[in-house]
Amino acid sequence: MKLYYSPGACSLSPHIVLRELGLPFTPVKVDLKGKRTADGADYLTINGKGYVPALGLDDGQVLTEGPAIVQYLADRKPEARLAPPNGTLERYRLQEWLNFISTEVHKQFSPLFAPNTPDATKEAQRERLANRFDWLSKQLAGNEYLLGREFSVADAYLFTVLNWCGYVGLDLATW
Repeated sequence: MKLYYSPGACSLSPHIVLRELGLPFTPVKVDLKGKRTADGADYLTINGKGYVPALGLDDGQVLTEGPAIVQYLADRKPEARLAPPNGTLERYRLQEWLNFISTEVHKQFSPLFAPNTPDATKEAQRERLANRFDWLSKQLAGNEYLLGREFSVADAYLFTVLNWCGYVGLDLATW
């Protein structure tokens, strides 16, 4: 497998999962501005969306979108228990968390990283994130991890996006 990544990006989440699982993979760095891999290949021929992560499978197929990739990886080694079994309510709870992180947390950061975003918009985004963090803090009360007592792929994803807080003026000490 090949993990197409960019330092500091959300591709850290599947990287964490791959390391947790001990699965062999080749990391391939992507220049997101130039849309080229470290060896000069046109990244758009690998992932036409132009962003990371992408996972090149051994059969030549490419899987994109972080939440799909981390579930695929967890299912490769179910005994590691990074995702509940398919078809269980717990698995749907995992998907619920992955969707929340993707749509309500991760996507709120995008305007904060864009240099041309107006300051008023950035402040509104910070407020939205603060509201999400308030809710998250309540959900985590008494739990070690998002799904309770065991680390999951959702925790890897949340860790990844929370690492961006310092870069956008959000102090997690509040929560």
